[in-house]
Amino acid sequence: MEFEHFTLNVTDDIAVFTVNRPQVRNAMNEACWKELSAFLDWVDQTPTLKAVIITGAGEKAFVAGADINFLKERTMVSALEVLAQRTLRKLAACKLPVIAAVNGYAFGGGCELAMACDIRISSEKAAYALPELGLGILPAGGGTQRLAKLVGVGRAKEMILTGRIVKAAEALAMGLTTKVVAPEELMDAAFETARCIAQKGPFAVRLAKQAVNAALSTDEDTGMMIEALSYGLVIASDDRMEGVTAFLEKRTPEFSGH
Repeated sequence: MEFEHFTLNVTDDIAVFTVNRPQVRNAMNEACWKELSAFLDWVDQTPTLKAVIITGAGEKAFVAGADINFLKERTMVSALEVLAQRTLRKLAACKLPVIAAVNGYAFGGGCELAMACDIRISSEKAAYALPELGLGILPAGGGTQRLAKLVGVGRAKEMILTGRIVKAAEALAMGLTTKVVAPEELMDAAFETARCIAQKGPFAVRLAKQAVNAALSTDEDTGMMIEALSYGLVIASDDRMEGVTAFLEKRTPEFSGH
């Protein structure tokens, strides 16, 4: 599959999707969001994949926000389509685990893109911000919702209302990122995490991700029910039998995803 604004490489059943607009610090325009959506469709239709890594080209930026020319052209009617929000909801619901390898600036839509991923691994040079209010707009790719769930309401309001930049070490301390590594170790760290996930039962991985996501949007009783139902499904799966058998036989399991 070919893209104009991204590059796609698959290694060991792990798809690496790279925003490839370093000349504008990987800023996202309408075409970029549409390509990301098309990529997610491709992921859902490719059964051999085990995990996804999203990163940015170059050394300065993961995604430094929205393309200002794109913002300038928006109208109230077109804005209500919330293309970025719809695409990032699709990303958050992706059946595979998605890891953001944040190599630099993750501002605006870039911060929202990273937050829609399941795991965020940051370079020491990474920095997060939601500076939209300084342009007279507000985060509309899910930023007002996901940030509060990740770092708490008080910190989310402070970041959004001031637009200040949060560097990697502080992002780690507040729970906005999962791990911070040296810039040259970033992709190795992302692949290490992706390969660890890829060794697990794919059916169980998918249901576990859905169950954890449910904890963010349902009450505890409903979440517990979803967890119990998911457990019942994996107990009835071929992968459960293979995993238990392999453990007893002291060998590596060969999961089928069924």
